[in-house]
Amino acid sequence: MYKLEAAKTPSRFNWIRVINMARSILSNPIHLISIFAFLFLCYTIVVPMWEIISHTFTWHSEDIRVARGVVPGEFTLYHWAHVLASDISQSVFYKPLMNSFAIAVCVSVLSMILGGALAWLVTRTDIPFKKTIGFLAIIPYMLPSWIKAFAWLVVFKNDRVGGSQGLMQYVLGINPPDWLSYGFLPIVINLSAHYYTFFYLLIAVALSSINSSLEESADIMGASRLTILRKVTFPLVMPAILSALILTFSKSMGTFGVAAFLGLPVKYYTIATMLYGSMKNRMISDAYVLSLILILISSLTIYINQRTIGKRKSYATIGGKDSRKNPTPLGKWRIPAVSAVLLFLCSAALFPLLLLLWQSFMLRDGDYSFSNLTLHFWTGESMSNIASGEVGVLINDGIVLALKNSLSIAFTAAIVAAVIGLVFGYIITKSRKTLSSKVVEQLSFLPYLIPGISFAAIYLSMFAQPQLLVPALYGTLSLVILITIVKELPFATRSGLSTMFQISGELEEAAKIQGASWLRRFIKIMVPLSRKGVVSAFLLLFISAMKELDLIVLLVTPNTGTLTTLTFRYAEKGYQQYADAIILIIIAIILITHFLATKFLKADLSKGIGG
Repeated sequence: MYKLEAAKTPSRFNWIRVINMARSILSNPIHLISIFAFLFLCYTIVVPMWEIISHTFTWHSEDIRVARGVVPGEFTLYHWAHVLASDISQSVFYKPLMNSFAIAVCVSVLSMILGGALAWLVTRTDIPFKKTIGFLAIIPYMLPSWIKAFAWLVVFKNDRVGGSQGLMQYVLGINPPDWLSYGFLPIVINLSAHYYTFFYLLIAVALSSINSSLEESADIMGASRLTILRKVTFPLVMPAILSALILTFSKSMGTFGVAAFLGLPVKYYTIATMLYGSMKNRMISDAYVLSLILILISSLTIYINQRTIGKRKSYATIGGKDSRKNPTPLGKWRIPAVSAVLLFLCSAALFPLLLLLWQSFMLRDGDYSFSNLTLHFWTGESMSNIASGEVGVLINDGIVLALKNSLSIAFTAAIVAAVIGLVFGYIITKSRKTLSSKVVEQLSFLPYLIPGISFAAIYLSMFAQPQLLVPALYGTLSLVILITIVKELPFATRSGLSTMFQISGELEEAAKIQGASWLRRFIKIMVPLSRKGVVSAFLLLFISAMKELDLIVLLVTPNTGTLTTLTFRYAEKGYQQYADAIILIIIAIILITHFLATKFLKADLSKGIGG
């Protein structure tokens, strides 16, 4: 009898323990929020990833046209073999991969040189007009990367491929060669003129934290300026350089817009444009294989970055003493330096906008005279001999609908993502060393590894049909908003994490002692104290959503089109003036929003990117 009771006791004890643990979890708001966060991230990130992986290893009904004896649902390696080891692999995969890799490497190196030099001049020298230079330097981030491609074609387009002459041929009578108008070189130049911003901001933050006495000590010891840069300054900013390098490399590998506008006219394909073409040609499995390869490349670059930084020695640059910063005098190079910097920044930020503005008023392509200017593409009525009867952008119902869609997507996604990022930041900081915190942090970062067009391919597969309790979302604005929110989670979470680290836990503990509920503490204490960080995150996310093309180009329909996708459609049709006019509308919205957010809400975009 005694043995029987002893045998039952552990079982009873275990059940009581399980019930108590469950009660403890359900009564703790942080645990509940962590569970909901985990489920949300699994459904929006992990499940789509599994969908695309499983799709590439199974037969599907559309495969009947390419292979015999296909049984939909059965395991197969055909799709991988078709992309990697078939007669078309060279043109479908290997050549586009090498093109993408060459572009990514060159853009990363060139952007590092441009952004690093600019950051050093602004933070470590006595160059004048620093505030003006700082503002001009972040303008490219606020603009879509592919608008420079349009501006490039305005100048260097030739009549052999483009159908009409560009400004260079019109003014100088020189017909630019194809390699200058399209392909590798213009893609690298245009992407570098956009992504140097990442290097500038990240390196500028690192340089600003360095005490100039470190370099002065080396100077006193007789080291040359080159030796000081190589032995002192360069090692201290290496983590920032590596982070910007990986960021730029990953984005350049998966970029679509610039590669499409400057590469497709001469059949210069990259992985991203090949993926887009595969989806459009209903070669879905091939597209998913390309997507996974892009994801693997991005993951590998992140892993290399982490391993490299992890093995480096620690160089402390911020201590208890005052951090003196004595600018290096440029002397006789001061005027030439500021002139070169302003010329570069105007060429990268302002000159393309002026070119697009001019072209939006041109009645006939290739004629840059004043007599060829017209308001038709802005306010004109339908004329059958111009752009198939399209009306001006300011009275075009299709563009008005796209404007409403763009604003709805950008505002909704930015607000929701900023709030989710703040909540995720709270979870991670309050349970920093727990498994749930690490899982939420890692899963929220996962969308960063997935190139935009690959992410769109995943969501197209997942939400084309009803999933669990969620109806089919393809063709709805909800799908575009959802994918935008999920794609922006890495930036939103990092912003929320940075904000929450700055808030002392004592404030919340005091309110908890007074009996305030978690929701009341979060709304009354955490949200007001993190207002500036949330506003900066909102501005960053709004700008990203307004200029997004790669992420949504596969998902929109005529009823859910945005200003960016409409721009792409007009450019495909050859209606460049309409495309330019819409771009200018996008830029005007972004700049107005940036001005209002910085003027009245004290948002700081530069800190949002560089932080």
